[in-house]
Amino acid sequence: MFTGIIEELGTIESIKKGNETIILTISASAVLKDVQLGDSISVNGVCLTVTAFSEKSFTVDVMPETYRSTGLKGLSVHAKVNLERAMASGGRFGGHFVSGHIDGTGEIVQKRPEKNAIYYDIKVPEHLAKYLLLKGSVAVDGTSLTIFGLTEDTFTISLIPHTVSHTVLGAKGKGDSVNIECDMLGKYVEKFLAGKTETANHKSAITMDYLTEHGF
Repeated sequence: MFTGIIEELGTIESIKKGNETIILTISASAVLKDVQLGDSISVNGVCLTVTAFSEKSFTVDVMPETYRSTGLKGLSVHAKVNLERAMASGGRFGGHFVSGHIDGTGEIVQKRPEKNAIYYDIKVPEHLAKYLLLKGSVAVDGTSLTIFGLTEDTFTISLIPHTVSHTVLGAKGKGDSVNIECDMLGKYVEKFLAGKTETANHKSAITMDYLTEHGF
C-alpha cells in the first residue's frame, strides 16, 4: 500500500526487454535507505518487487500483465521515474490509499499554466472515467492528486510548483502517456452493489436499499 506522495525521482539505469517482460535497474537514494529483497517500491505508480539492490540502485521485474496495462514499456534508459516505498504503519498518511495496481493509461491532451499552478487535462477510456469523481482522488504516475474538472472522457488536475519539480509529471506534456489508478473505494462499492460478491453459499446483504436505510 502507498500514499501517492512521491519520495524521489529515480533514473532508469538499464532495461532488459523480453517477450512482454522487462527487467529494470533504477538508480536512487532515498528509497534505498532501508531496502530489503522482496520489498515493494512504486515506480510511476506501479507496485514492483525488489529482486536485487546495491548502494545506488535496485532491480525489479515487470511481468506481462503489468507490461500490457501500464506505460512502463515506453520507458528508456536515463528516463526519470517517480519512486515511493510502501507505506510504513506508523508513518503519516498524506495522500490517499494507493495500491500500486494500475487500472490503465491516460493521455495528456492539454497542459497550461494558471498563476502558480499547472493544469493538466487527461483523457481516459470509458472503463476508467466512470470511477472518477469531482473533488475525488486519483493517482497519476503514482502521484496522489485531486480531480477538479470532469468531462465524459477527461479529467483535470492541478499541480503546485513543488509537485511539478519533484515528480515526472512536470516534464510531461501534450501527447504523453500516464499511468492511472482510480480510487479503490469506488471500485469496491460498485462490485458490492452489482452483487458480484456472491459465492455458491453466500449472497451479499449490501444493496442500495440497505445503504439508504442506514444513512448512506
